[in-house]
Amino acid sequence: MIHTGPKRESEDLEQKIGYCFRNKDLLALALTHKSFYHEHRGKARSHNERLEFLGDSVIGLVIVEYLFCLKAQYEESVLAKMKSFLVCESVLADISLSVSLGTYILLGKGEESTGGRSKKSILADALEAVIGAVYLDGGYEKTREIVLGFFEDRVKRAIESGEFYDHKTELQEKTQLLYGTLPEYRVIKEQGEEHNRVFTVGVFLEGKRLGVASGKRKKEAEGLAAKKALEKIKGQPGG
Repeated sequence: MIHTGPKRESEDLEQKIGYCFRNKDLLALALTHKSFYHEHRGKARSHNERLEFLGDSVIGLVIVEYLFCLKAQYEESVLAKMKSFLVCESVLADISLSVSLGTYILLGKGEESTGGRSKKSILADALEAVIGAVYLDGGYEKTREIVLGFFEDRVKRAIESGEFYDHKTELQEKTQLLYGTLPEYRVIKEQGEEHNRVFTVGVFLEGKRLGVASGKRKKEAEGLAAKKALEKIKGQPGG
């Protein structure tokens, strides 16, 4: 039985990700950070960076394939923006947190003492390594199933909200070019319990409201408000 973190067993993590490894050493390797390897050469044969490299490509392939097969048939430029938005450190770290992956990572004393278990970069890299290990152990179809289990709802939310498209940057460039000033975002209203909060945000230009929208996160609401503002500006002469 492989101990991969304080008072945790590999079987616990396998249950969370929905995959039981035939080769338990692959999972152990995926959870071995280089800081642990350098401090414990006798206990660890290697670290997870090679698996991380593989997992990054596998995740990218699964997501691109899924986006490519959507009925909407998005243009290449839009697909690239979607992939970049979805397969990024913050999203991967968020997924890692959802399965408490940081609890299982083997870290050196230095990384442990500086909060390595909650560092986004370490969490994201470990998730990529675990996916790389699943791919080697179970093949593409099983890996695809697990990756989509993590990402499918996120893909749907990104498409519905338009978050993947950087409306805020486009609006900033547009208003600076046309009016020589930058937009301002204000939270107009917050509703719901803390765990289910809905934010309503308005975007203003020199005190005039250009758009208003709601979302479960401020960033999402701001992006949607910016989208409405762009539509309004483009509908005006010179927009």
